[in-house]
Amino acid sequence: MQLNHYLNFQGQTEAAFNFYRSVFGGEFAMLSRYADIPPQDGVTLSDLEKNYILHVSLPINDFTILMGSDTTEHFCAQSGIPFTQGTNHYISINLDQSEQNEAHRLFSALSENGQIEMPLDKTFWGALYGAFTDQFGIRWMINCQLE
Repeated sequence: MQLNHYLNFQGQTEAAFNFYRSVFGGEFAMLSRYADIPPQDGVTLSDLEKNYILHVSLPINDFTILMGSDTTEHFCAQSGIPFTQGTNHYISINLDQSEQNEAHRLFSALSENGQIEMPLDKTFWGALYGAFTDQFGIRWMINCQLE
């Protein structure tokens, strides 16, 4: 299991992460855009939003990866959590395929008496993923890579 920082922006992720890369060095381990999302019913993205960052990860050292993404109006509305500059941060717990039971346990335990943003479920990127705000107002992501 690894804990990482996950930052959200509104259209500024690419600029922010290019800045962070200039400070910390290294290369992006992954960079994907909203245009990479498979079509979904009821979801129409503008050309600008299609260019937004869906996920970026920048290894800082052997133990830390800084990750982030842009939010869109659709996904903020869907989750019921508006974007607020300054509180646009999650703690991301990353597990591997052998830790699926632990992913379910952590999601259930940490989200108790909290607000679930996205239930823990299989995703198009081949993971169990879920997000929530715990009872103390801390935002969490659980990502258990399956493939």
